[in-house]
Amino acid sequence: MDFINQLPIWAVALVIFSLRIVDVSLGTMRTIAVVHGRMWLSVGLGFFEILIWLVAIAQVITRLNESLLLMLAYAGGYAAGNAAGIALERLVALGSCVVRIISMERGGEIAHTLRDLGQGVTTFEGAGRDGPRTLIYAICGRKDLHKVIEAARAIDPRLFYAVERVSESSRVGPLAHHTSWQNILNRK
Repeated sequence: MDFINQLPIWAVALVIFSLRIVDVSLGTMRTIAVVHGRMWLSVGLGFFEILIWLVAIAQVITRLNESLLLMLAYAGGYAAGNAAGIALERLVALGSCVVRIISMERGGEIAHTLRDLGQGVTTFEGAGRDGPRTLIYAICGRKDLHKVIEAARAIDPRLFYAVERVSESSRVGPLAHHTSWQNILNRK
C-alpha cells in the first residue's frame, strides 16, 4: 500500500471514493444474500466488503491531516455506493416473486401464454365492481419478471398487476431445478 502514499492527494481521494463505491455495493448485495438465506454468498461478500473498507478507512485516517478532501471522498463514495448497489441488485435480480394479475376478459389466454413461457400459473375466478375477473398467480424468477409482465400486457393492456418478492418457497415446478453451484449458494 506504499504506492498509495506516493499518489497526489486528489488521486488518493479518487481511490477512496472508488473503494467506498465497491464496498458499499458489496454490502448491499451481502444484505440481500442474507435476506434470501444464501449463507456462503453472504460470507464471501462480507469478507471482501470489510477488507476493502479497511483499506479505504486506513487511508482517510492516516492522511486526514493533509486534506479534508479525503473525508468528502469517503462520504461521497458511500452515497454513490448506495446507488451503485441498488443498480447492481436490480441487474443481478436474485430471488423469486409472485405476480398477481387481474384481467377482465382475457385471463385464460394470459395464463396459457405464461405457461408456454415456462411459468407456473394458478388461476381463480373472481368478481369485480364491473363484472367477472380472472385472477392469475405466477411465481417467477425476478430476472423473468419483465418478460412475464410484457407477455401479459401484450394480451390485455388494461390488466392490473401487483408484484411481491418471495422470501421463501417450496420451489415447485420450473424453479425446482438448480445447477450444483446454485444449490451451494442457496443452502441455508
